[in-house]
Amino acid sequence: MIRVGLTGGIGSGKSLIAKIFEKLHVPVFYADTEAKILLDKDPEVINNLKANFGYNIYKAHKIDKAKLASIIFNNDKALETVNQIVHPKVRENFTIWAQKQNTPYVIMEAAILFESGGYKDMDGNILVYAPEALRIQRVIERDNTTAEEVKSRIQNQQPDEKKLDKADWILYNDATKMLLPQIMELDQILKNKKSHYG
Repeated sequence: MIRVGLTGGIGSGKSLIAKIFEKLHVPVFYADTEAKILLDKDPEVINNLKANFGYNIYKAHKIDKAKLASIIFNNDKALETVNQIVHPKVRENFTIWAQKQNTPYVIMEAAILFESGGYKDMDGNILVYAPEALRIQRVIERDNTTAEEVKSRIQNQQPDEKKLDKADWILYNDATKMLLPQIMELDQILKNKKSHYG
């Protein structure tokens, strides 16, 4: 079975593309959703976070998102610590989940696939590409937010230029090419690809 990473910057449309793959009967593992579940439910993750950031990082048995955000905002060391606690668990759960699927390939959808190093565990990686101006416009409309807010969120992600070198396939969601034919073509390629994980 092939393991495929799917990523793209905020507003690129990667979540929409993940849903289209699901319509093609491809199992999709949502890494960011899994990470949020682990923050609230996994005893090892919870204990590690409390040990590093204090017991008040949780309130009423749930992660205090505002407190966590304030700790990791502009603090790369704290962010790295959180990632080192959460990401190995996400990858472990993905591996267990993938082994239960019976399809030619599975997808892990993750916002920071390249930043976290998770792309190295995949047989191949898809980057959803859209120009920054279009992404900003999409997020403003989707989240009813400001251009400044979107730009600050974009700055927390690696620029697409760095990701292009690491991606095996690029899906252009930039209004210049039709998206569905690109996905259908890639689906056929992936169904015929051999895994180097056996």
